Amino acid sequence: MEDHWTVGRVAEAGVSVRTLHHYDEIGLVRPSARTAAGYRAYAACDVERLREVLAYRRLGFGLREVAELVGDPSTDAVAHLRRLRGLLLERRDRADAMVAAIERELEARAKGLKVTPEEQLEMLGARLYDAIGSAYTATRRTEPRIAAQIWDALGDAQTVLNVGAGTGSYEPADRDVTAVEPSAVMRGQRPAGSAPCVAAAAESLPFEDQSFDVAMAVSTVHHWGDPRAGLREMRRVARRVVVLTFDTDEPGWQDWFWLTRDYLPESAAVLAEFPSLAGMADAIGARAEPVPILWECADGLFEAYWRRPAAYLEDRLDSRARPMSRARVKVGGRQ
Repeated sequence: MEDHWTVGRVAEAGVSVRTLHHYDEIGLVRPSARTAAGYRAYAACDVERLREVLAYRRLGFGLREVAELVGDPSTDAVAHLRRLRGLLLERRDRADAMVAAIERELEARAKGLKVTPEEQLEMLGARLYDAIGSAYTATRRTEPRIAAQIWDALGDAQTVLNVGAGTGSYEPADRDVTAVEPSAVMRGQRPAGSAPCVAAAAESLPFEDQSFDVAMAVSTVHHWGDPRAGLREMRRVARRVVVLTFDTDEPGWQDWFWLTRDYLPESAAVLAEFPSLAGMADAIGARAEPVPILWECADGLFEAYWRRPAAYLEDRLDSRARPMSRARVKVGGRQ
């Protein structure tokens, strides 16, 4: 068994024997051989898989999610290393951005300057979005049921503009798609073979009037500097508009979700200046449809873990996602 490692030798790398036994029992890392005495023996491929499991665990991933990541047949060791590197850089960049923001605020306060809530959010906004966005390939995935509703709203459109496209989770594969994304971090994570992506903001789309059958925007409007202006631009460049966003119009929306009600009541103040759903719908002549967020939702939207509360304690989650108290698809525009 010269090509295999014993449990004890593997444990020397910083993982307990108990943990190794547990990983074997749940099928996460199963040694491919046994010694003559019946003890577990790990081949090089087993150690490589264990390395990936431990790395994801130390980044805060749950066991179920780790199993999905390391069990993905389309991802090899190099892809895992690149993803892990991105996640680690994201954590470093996020810490650097927060330190810089704190230093700016300390300097302002030392000079006796008043720092408004808007300025505090602006300090952390774009830089943190770029940093946190580097984990989107792990945290934001296409939820098939949401995708089906969005794609149904696209109707018979053949040319689609995806505004604030991110990594392209909901881009339909059977249409001619053009993406728009201002963040270089997000653009860099778009998979090979995905739709061409233009570096631009929603408020200033570099396209002629009525260039597309449909303009779509999925869970992105809350990141825009001027949501109404962005929506009007979408309406200008496309004959129809489809938007997935959240609804804060109905009275008492702050109390619908236990996370915002009991732990993040400040979110209501953050959204105080955000345009109402009715106002945004009026900007593009839209109607609204509810989009359910089921408890097993695969996409890591803000409320996706409403029945999986432990997930909110994981560092890798998109902590800047806004409350989606009632997500809706909005459809508007001339046919």
